[in-house]
Amino acid sequence: MAFTHVCLWTVLAFALTWTVLYVTNRKKKATELADAAAEERRDGASDVIIVGAGVGGSALAYALAKDGRRVHVIERDMREPERMMGEFMQPGGRFMLSQLGLQDCLDGIDAQKATGMAVYKDGKEAVASFPVDNNNFPYDPSARSFHNGRFVQSLRQKASSLPSVRLEEGTVKSLIEEKGVIKGVTYKNKAGEETTALAPLTVVCDGCYSNLRRSLNDNNAEVLSYQVGYISKNCRLDDPENLHLIMSKPSSIMLYQISSTDVRCGFELFPDNFPSIAKGEMATFAKNTLAPQVPPKLRKIFLKGLDEGAHIKAVPAKRMTATLSNKKGVIVLGDAFNMRHPSVAAGMMVLLSDILILRRLLQPLSNLGDANKVSEVIKSFYSIRKPMSATVNTLGTAFSQVLIASTDEAKEAMRQGCYDYLCSGGFRTSGMMALLGGMNPRPISLIYHLCAITLHSIGHLLSPFPSPIRIWHSLRLFGLATKMLVPHLKAEGVSQMLFPANAAAYRKSYMAASVF
Repeated sequence: MAFTHVCLWTVLAFALTWTVLYVTNRKKKATELADAAAEERRDGASDVIIVGAGVGGSALAYALAKDGRRVHVIERDMREPERMMGEFMQPGGRFMLSQLGLQDCLDGIDAQKATGMAVYKDGKEAVASFPVDNNNFPYDPSARSFHNGRFVQSLRQKASSLPSVRLEEGTVKSLIEEKGVIKGVTYKNKAGEETTALAPLTVVCDGCYSNLRRSLNDNNAEVLSYQVGYISKNCRLDDPENLHLIMSKPSSIMLYQISSTDVRCGFELFPDNFPSIAKGEMATFAKNTLAPQVPPKLRKIFLKGLDEGAHIKAVPAKRMTATLSNKKGVIVLGDAFNMRHPSVAAGMMVLLSDILILRRLLQPLSNLGDANKVSEVIKSFYSIRKPMSATVNTLGTAFSQVLIASTDEAKEAMRQGCYDYLCSGGFRTSGMMALLGGMNPRPISLIYHLCAITLHSIGHLLSPFPSPIRIWHSLRLFGLATKMLVPHLKAEGVSQMLFPANAAAYRKSYMAASVF
């Protein structure tokens, strides 16, 4: 009996001793890890690496740095970019910019105020303005147009003004991966030296030509058409506060003021009908085919740039569905992540919305080194962004297809119906402009207006009486409208489009954000 007691007490003593040693050892290791992390942070290690210092990379760097993160931004070329895209920021984009504390980046770059859009078709003209009485939009309902490069440089300057942002010129070659987790990047610095940068989170934000996204996502960009443009210098539109959209043939023409003295002239062409820029065929095509369709009050400015030999640029208009990477420690943003037709000029707005959501979701995480928690945040981000992204992506596709001229009666009826609906005034105009301006990021509202435009177009097609051929064309028109919507229902998710459960979470993301 005494031997049994001795054995029992020995076992209990051993267990107690082991427990004390185990707990003490765990605390010691935790302290060592914390000290190591603190030492690494004191040595200047980054919390986040951002690849690309365009609009998205610079804005994200500033937002994360304001939250106390150490951010290392690597950009291939720090010179002022010369881009034809990203020159128009919708009212919704300006609101996102203000929520990130970056609204002053539009100051000092000669940005121009835009209050709406003037639309021209077959000699008719109408103005569609952004609604000023939208109670759901708590910001000035006006857009801004500007030279993209000036805006990017302003953002870079703002981000680099924070001591915890390191902005470096270099070319990222590849991602560093260990067991499915991205640990950082390898890059060649300005001196041409191969080096590495490590951080718990890497953000790929290097634009539509990104090479890194191929190692992260399996989505491919589809080239829809080409946007062709040039600048007419030393001139000013009679109505500079409107973007001027001409529903011409074969597609649309746009003119808008991007500075107090510069007007952007642009139009859309398709690969099967693409004159050579180098041989001068493009300028001839614009003068002989497009210029006669430009309203007289705009024609002189449209021709001015061509006559003065303005540099004509052509960039592909791409579409790419957003998909999440199955690798941890990394997220893709901007045109490297999701693209839509540029006809709605909303790419920057969606990007800034994404940054606002991601920043808010990352704020509670004191340690970005927990790859599982960061992965959960990224999955939440993908869902919460849907109201804005699904609305803009669907609208971009629908609007771009409607703008294409056609000899097909059904397609032309839809085109005419869109013009009539957009320019009719009242709820129709204000509703569509709220969607175009990012002031109402609700997919269900977009679906309502698309259905209304379709019914309006069918009504126009059937008048004055529904003959068999008109009924046939009406059925075809309905089929065309269905083809515009159904692919996006599949791509974005039926539940997110028809029953947007994330709408409240999205609204909280941008309405609850602090203004610095």
